[in-house]
Amino acid sequence: MMNTKGLSEETEKRLLDFFTDVIDPKDMAKALRTTNYLLTLSVIRERDEMGKINLENFFYWVNELAEVLDPYLEVE
Repeated sequence: MMNTKGLSEETEKRLLDFFTDVIDPKDMAKALRTTNYLLTLSVIRERDEMGKINLENFFYWVNELAEVLDPYLEVE
């Protein structure tokens, strides 16, 4: 279940520092999308017993995180 509480000030500061000093949000979003694709493809190819529902959830949530970092799929 998703947490509906806001982030603590410390967490917000750490995230801001991370995306300011360590990696650009667009680069992180690109890396997340690429990794998500490769992991999903690997699981499908190996026919892992993870289950279709878990795989779909994993793929969805990683893409959602990438969208938060860089809204690539937004329709203007």
